[in-house]
Amino acid sequence: MIERTSLIEKLTDPAVEWDILVIGGGATGLGIALDAAARGYKTLLVEQSDFAKGTSSRSTKLVHGGVRYLAQGDIRLVREASIERGLLYRNAPHLVKDQTFIVPVYSLWDRLKYTIGLKLYDRIAGRLRLGPSIFITRNETIKKLPGIKTTGLKGAVEYHDGQFDDSRLAINLAQTILENGGVAINYVQVTGLLKDPDGLLSGATLMDMESGQTFVVKTKAVVNATGVFVDDILQMDKPGSDKSICVSQGVHLVLDKSFHPSADALMIPETSDGRVLFAVPWHDKVVVGTTDTPVDEASLEPTALEKEINFILETASAYFTKKPARSDVLSVFAGLRPLAAPQKGEQKTKEISRSHKIIVSPSRLFTILGGKWTTYRKMGEDMVNKIEKELNWKRLSSATGSLHIHGYAATTDWNDPFYFYGSDAGSLRLQMNGDANLWISEELKIHKAQIKWAVEQEMARTLEDVLSRRTRALLLNAKESKRIAPDVAAVMAAALEKDDKWKEEQVKAFTQLAEQYVLK
Repeated sequence: MIERTSLIEKLTDPAVEWDILVIGGGATGLGIALDAAARGYKTLLVEQSDFAKGTSSRSTKLVHGGVRYLAQGDIRLVREASIERGLLYRNAPHLVKDQTFIVPVYSLWDRLKYTIGLKLYDRIAGRLRLGPSIFITRNETIKKLPGIKTTGLKGAVEYHDGQFDDSRLAINLAQTILENGGVAINYVQVTGLLKDPDGLLSGATLMDMESGQTFVVKTKAVVNATGVFVDDILQMDKPGSDKSICVSQGVHLVLDKSFHPSADALMIPETSDGRVLFAVPWHDKVVVGTTDTPVDEASLEPTALEKEINFILETASAYFTKKPARSDVLSVFAGLRPLAAPQKGEQKTKEISRSHKIIVSPSRLFTILGGKWTTYRKMGEDMVNKIEKELNWKRLSSATGSLHIHGYAATTDWNDPFYFYGSDAGSLRLQMNGDANLWISEELKIHKAQIKWAVEQEMARTLEDVLSRRTRALLLNAKESKRIAPDVAAVMAAALEKDDKWKEEQVKAFTQLAEQYVLK
């Protein structure tokens, strides 16, 4: 059992000096903290909300080399991402699977272009590729994609990439940090940065968002890994700092699998806005997306624009024989991408590299910009290497290339509704004790024991934590998640020793949130 009180107590000793304080509990921050802890550094990660609350729980659920980056000629990024995809496939096989993707072709030119391009994609990945790309016939394509538009269909190119559950990986990374001697705490906010007489960072002030208790921690290095909010920390370090990122929004729609009744994912290579659109099987549903829309303001709960929703529905309808309507959408979710964009020019967000960038402020604040889930481990390694170099620390080797993530299980039954618990599934089933009457949602396969497990083993603190990120109920079926919210809150209240007022407040807040995921 992970006790929050014991983690908070680690912040209260004024004699303790941390080696590295990581601000931000998304993919990037978790990767950095894990790399640091695995090297033996005294590491503290704090997240003002929940782990992966923002962008890191709202991805297209792909661990991929980046077919689109190949089209842009960014071979280096494709190579890096392909290597990282292979390592993650090895280190977290309970969460990352080999997913077959099919690119339907409707002209001979498309057949040639995508066959050559995807063969190059295979070659760049080398020995870490997940499988070879091949051309399949028209009849094979129809058999594999029974819902595909057949008019003019010439066949398809089949290739392999990775698919995963993003927030579940985030939770397992937080657990792995703890197992490697680090500390990772959600709902703790950085309220200020402390500097020595030379203007160099020496610590931070923190606040427990639950109790309001404040702490002062000393640290040798501070990392700003807050994604779309990096500029907030940069302003805290130096008021008046220039903006370092631009923000792009990606929207996804979740549909019943009857719209894409296939185990293979569909990749639409050229949409009307020049992007790639995916239809990916996920938790017995299908995720369709994404968009790439510049937005002015970053928020923890971005909302989909009407034009984005319509674009996805229209594009999907052009390829599916069963046309999805607004009423068919089970959930709509939006995530924000932090892009290390040029300060000038008219470059479109879809053209800005997803590669990461590290900047070091005069105060020695280490900030990381850009990046994506697939390369989270490499971002962590690069950041810790940078800290060692800048602070003249002894160079230690990264251990994360072969480090098994919590839950590691060599074999995974992807048809098991509890597959994503990996090696924890056995303990969870013991708690379930075969009592079918304790199912909270048969439709989403959510059991009472999972709620207790989320609180006791996975640091869930709110109803949203459980229904959005420990289980994926909110993203899979927003209406069903609203229906079961009171039952889930009751189980959580018992586990957390909360009263009826807490339950009522949690259900009210979650119901309001879930409304944003339902299309009217």
